[in-house]
Amino acid sequence: MKTMTDIRTDLLQLAMDLRWTWIESMRRPFAMLNSAVWISSNENPIAVLEATSDAYLDARLEESEFQAVIERAFAAQEQDDSRQRWFDRAAHRNEQSLRIAYVCSEFAIHECMPQYAGGLGVLAGDHLKSCADLGIPLTGFGLLYRQGYYQQELRKDGSTRVIEPQWIFENLPISDTGEQIACPIGRSIVDARINHISVGQVDLYLLDTDLDSNRVRDRELTRGLYRGDSDLRLRQQVLLGVGAVHAAEAMGLEPTVWHLNEGHAAFCGVERIARFVEAGIDRDIAERRVADTTVFTTHTPVPAGHDRYDLGRCTEVLRPTLSRAEMSKRDLARLGQEGNDGPLCMTILAMRLARHVNGVAALHGEVSREMWASVYGCEAKDVPITHITNGVHPATWMPPIAADFWQREIGLRPKRSVPRCETWTKATTADPRAFWAMRQTLRSRLVQVVRERLVAQSRRRGEDPAGVERARTALRGDALTIGFARRFATYKRAVLLFHDLDRLEAILGDADRPVQVLFAGKAHPLDELGQASAKKIHTMCKRPGLQGKVVLVEEYDMGLGRLLTSGCDVWLNTPIRPHEASGTSGMKGPLSGGLNLSIADGWWPEAADGRNGWTIDGHSEGLSARERDQADANALYELLESEIVPLFHTQGSAGLPRGWIRRALRSTATVNPSFSSHRMVAEYLQWSYRPAHSSRS
Repeated sequence: MKTMTDIRTDLLQLAMDLRWTWIESMRRPFAMLNSAVWISSNENPIAVLEATSDAYLDARLEESEFQAVIERAFAAQEQDDSRQRWFDRAAHRNEQSLRIAYVCSEFAIHECMPQYAGGLGVLAGDHLKSCADLGIPLTGFGLLYRQGYYQQELRKDGSTRVIEPQWIFENLPISDTGEQIACPIGRSIVDARINHISVGQVDLYLLDTDLDSNRVRDRELTRGLYRGDSDLRLRQQVLLGVGAVHAAEAMGLEPTVWHLNEGHAAFCGVERIARFVEAGIDRDIAERRVADTTVFTTHTPVPAGHDRYDLGRCTEVLRPTLSRAEMSKRDLARLGQEGNDGPLCMTILAMRLARHVNGVAALHGEVSREMWASVYGCEAKDVPITHITNGVHPATWMPPIAADFWQREIGLRPKRSVPRCETWTKATTADPRAFWAMRQTLRSRLVQVVRERLVAQSRRRGEDPAGVERARTALRGDALTIGFARRFATYKRAVLLFHDLDRLEAILGDADRPVQVLFAGKAHPLDELGQASAKKIHTMCKRPGLQGKVVLVEEYDMGLGRLLTSGCDVWLNTPIRPHEASGTSGMKGPLSGGLNLSIADGWWPEAADGRNGWTIDGHSEGLSARERDQADANALYELLESEIVPLFHTQGSAGLPRGWIRRALRSTATVNPSFSSHRMVAEYLQWSYRPAHSSRS
């Protein structure tokens, strides 16, 4: 018979295996053990275990239901461990030695570990999860931030209050490997502890410099994500790129392919050149070997969005690495400058040290080829930048209610991981009445949780009882629910919907055809324009004609993202084309039968077929900024007035909006097969990882 210590050890082992973030039966014991702590801790199983006394755990273990839940959790883990992965079936003989190192500045695995700021981190987390599901041999490398990004509160006037928590890593499903590296940054040798997160069969190693052995300025390197001045960011990126190579060596890993996810990790290539040179290889050959085995993904279609640093300062902070690589300031300039002078651009450095470069959507690939044609010295059509369109991890973003529905209706097997799941194409055959019941359940759950958060926000701001009551009664369970949630970067135009308030109030003010809009999002702490967008939305929520129908929910994170993307009927996306590289939030709604309403930017042009959502086309290209916003807003209102609202609220004799249901089921059938991260990582394997691995020497 197991002792209490044995049982705690078993549960701790389960908690440290982050497959519970997407395998529901593996997280159920913790939710059942102490639901209050589970909710208050953002579903952190370590917090649940710490809050549970031996006496209480012993009492729960006497319950047969709890014992059965634990047994099913370990059975699910064992079953997933024992199944043959797709990669094992599909791998060629020469790929048995393939080992991929994936370097990124942020990773979003779960909301209880806020080591991410936005879409880049969510994409990276989904990349790791799909590699774990498919069995692709990949290891992640990044930094572990003591304060994460930041927590958001809005003051009574709508201004942003930035809260910087101090995370205690021992209270999170993160372990200390016991290994450290010494990373040279300028005149400093910076110690960094290597921490480990188990993402199923994929390992994620994160570096932490907040150690007593380091100087204060070096401890700051992993204090926060995207914080501080330009020099701090530069030194962080030395730690990320150079440190990742040191960490791989410390952990006994020998990657055959290095994937740099965005330019933050570009210095990885310089460190790898240094190691080849130290091994006696000519530097020019070393550069070619690094490029041949490096994959680089760029995510930013706006030139100003790419990190640039003073070349002299870059030379200073990289001096120890450059010396080992037998590289001069001129050599670094040759690799990282756009012309013959000016700053070093991290994206250009990464591109010149990578043979396999891609954007993250077809349109973004086109924009990137035009943007960087001068770097490659050729016409845009000949620039060797391809595209691999982003995707989302289905099991992370599909709620259990939807997963059970699709399993019953179309035979979906969520545990069967393949690059492209053709079962989704059967979605149009699902029973309309059962589908509509599922949608109503998800929408009602969303309304309930959002009301609870609005009440908490109202009380924290010190609003009177009438204000708290308005928060408690905001929204309707039967209203057409539109969601807008993402970073509040100005190009995403979060406030476009408010361009014509009279027209918007007329759309939202029809009691017989209720419509409501839910907003969530964060702006960078230094982004005053982005914070102004949040403040304007906050003000609009109080406008008499919009109050209770337009709401803004604070602290946008993965948990709120799952709730919104699954519960909203329509996902709104209004960027300035072509500034959205890809976007992935709109890919999540169709997993639960949601529809997209989007500008033809990012991933949407590849998905839209005219019958699975709506494209906002204001014919605004070439117009001034003011004219463009007006044209796009008018096109948005026209779609809402003439198509979207009537379709949702037109019900037949059976009380079902059959036209809406047909379009929603088509959305599910056409979007989900193609826009998963399973398909995405399989394409990376085919078009990037395999060629890079084969070209090593």
